[in-house]
Amino acid sequence: MQDTVHKGAVSNIMIRGQLLFCLGRQLVKMVTKKELIMDKLEIRVPLDVPSAMRASYRDNYNNLTHGVGRLMLMAGDQKVEHLNRDFYGPNIAPDDADPEHLFRIASQVRIGAFATQLGLIARYGMDYPQVPYLVKLNSKTNLVKTEQQDPVSRQWQTMEQLARFRASSGLEILGVGYTIYPGSSREAEMLTEAARLIFEAHQQGLVVVIWAYPRGRAISEEKNAHLIAGVAGLAACLGADFVKVNPPEVKTGSAAQALREAVLAAGRTGLICAGGKETNAEDFFTRLHEQIHVSGTAGNATGRNIHQRLLAEAVRFCNAISAITLDDASVGDAMGIYQDTTALS
Repeated sequence: MQDTVHKGAVSNIMIRGQLLFCLGRQLVKMVTKKELIMDKLEIRVPLDVPSAMRASYRDNYNNLTHGVGRLMLMAGDQKVEHLNRDFYGPNIAPDDADPEHLFRIASQVRIGAFATQLGLIARYGMDYPQVPYLVKLNSKTNLVKTEQQDPVSRQWQTMEQLARFRASSGLEILGVGYTIYPGSSREAEMLTEAARLIFEAHQQGLVVVIWAYPRGRAISEEKNAHLIAGVAGLAACLGADFVKVNPPEVKTGSAAQALREAVLAAGRTGLICAGGKETNAEDFFTRLHEQIHVSGTAGNATGRNIHQRLLAEAVRFCNAISAITLDDASVGDAMGIYQDTTALS
């Protein structure tokens, strides 16, 4: 009788032991899976960021991407690039004639940063201290056409001047931006300037976005998918954290699939796409969703599609873009946000 009880107790202990072993293995799997997910979200700090600035870089990168590794950049540099063509005229909201419209939008929406020139930030930033900024350090107008002269865009302020502005203004400046025109006969000037700017920005713990547009008399197809992949890889070689490109145009097949080549070429440099000219909201959201989930892009940079609308509509449109970019929202969810006129702006 005692032997039977003893054998039963041993059997129960063995069963419990096996259950604990299985639960333990499952827990290890869960922990391992969680660690893998954390590794995927880990911020890789470039080696040109000094040890004393690594925490600042992580904070800036995390704030810029809302902790998900994707960038929602509200682009407002067109006041120089396109002059007043994008801000006044048919099918453009009257609000957009006033530069402050950009800041009003940026102060009411969920973005990684509002990108514009330092001079504009200096004129309006005191009234919009809550906005996260990315300073565009070079720009050019569109008055001189490529047929006349290959494009060149030089740096406006030095990184030392930017550091002084950051210290005196108290604004949240997370990074800087710079445009390069590969294919221009003057590309060497811009590439040298960009490389040095990236190094200096990283020394200050700032994140860098490179606008990369192949352009010049040597370029016959600016939106060729293979060429766009090439300039994405070029931005990676410069050390950029993100590269902004125009999405490719394809005659056959999927543009989102064609863009995948550029995402791969960029490597650890996050690739984001320009929003382009104003278009139908659902078409815009569909294209953005495909760029992120088919191409594998790391976000977007949108300007005209946001700011050419009346304030309330611009806020809803921008927040819908952010939902897709930062929250993996569906196109239907984004349309719901955009069409919800009862939402407080």
